[in-house]
Amino acid sequence: MLKRRRSSLDSAKSLSVIPELKTQKLVVTNSLATKKQKLQADYSTTSPFPNFAHPTATETQEVYDLLCKHHAGGSQVKRASGSSKRTPNVIESLISTILSQNTTASNSTRAKAGLDAAFGRNDYASIVEAPVDRVAASIRCGGLANKKAVTIQKLLNSIKARHGDYSLQHLAASGEGKKMDDEAIMKELVSYDGVGPKTASCVLLFCLGRDSFAVDTHVFRLSKLLGWVPAGADRVLTQAHLDLRVPNDLKYGLHVLFIRHGRACRGCKSSSSIEKCILKDYLHQLSC
Repeated sequence: MLKRRRSSLDSAKSLSVIPELKTQKLVVTNSLATKKQKLQADYSTTSPFPNFAHPTATETQEVYDLLCKHHAGGSQVKRASGSSKRTPNVIESLISTILSQNTTASNSTRAKAGLDAAFGRNDYASIVEAPVDRVAASIRCGGLANKKAVTIQKLLNSIKARHGDYSLQHLAASGEGKKMDDEAIMKELVSYDGVGPKTASCVLLFCLGRDSFAVDTHVFRLSKLLGWVPAGADRVLTQAHLDLRVPNDLKYGLHVLFIRHGRACRGCKSSSSIEKCILKDYLHQLSC
């Protein structure tokens, strides 16, 4: 599991007065990055639940069709192709996804607009050079501003240190011999502190146009409701399992539809709810 454990180091008021604690904290950070990379490598081709046979291709198609009918008027929910020739900015996508964590879509959009207004769009040097409290102030409306500001600055510093520039555009390269496979992209993205599998998967799915099944709060809850993962599965292992079980051509559409349904339906948010839920009705019909 990727649960971040609170260390006794966190209680130190000033790491600067105890040099050896700085080293210990760095070891903790590197350990977390190594753990994320190991999990990614372990489950890139094998499910963490190899004997769990759900969801089947038929089950994913049935749920996709049901949600399309209910939330898209019967239209297919597919990724738009060829809508833009512009190369996406990978770092911008990463930062936007970080800002979307633990908040609403509208709040994260406002936070990104606030960051752009304060520093200029994609002016990463200005963000790094600014006091962290100024970065936090610019994204305050998105929640967890202090934590996200630190994460963004550390991310940018790490990218610059590794690649010599504030750029991850090599992840978006499409030329012959330059295009990276999904596993390699995931491996690099999760190697950065503050970037977990869900964030990396969102960048693959929405920025790079790859087939990846990102598991956020809504997707996780609905996957549990549908019985697509074992009862004890956490979000990280759920994503690892479903990324292998959900057919590639349904990953984008199912992700989008799960979020639409999760936000709109009150009937599936509580096991005791008496309100109608099309997924609960679907499950009831399967059991009859």
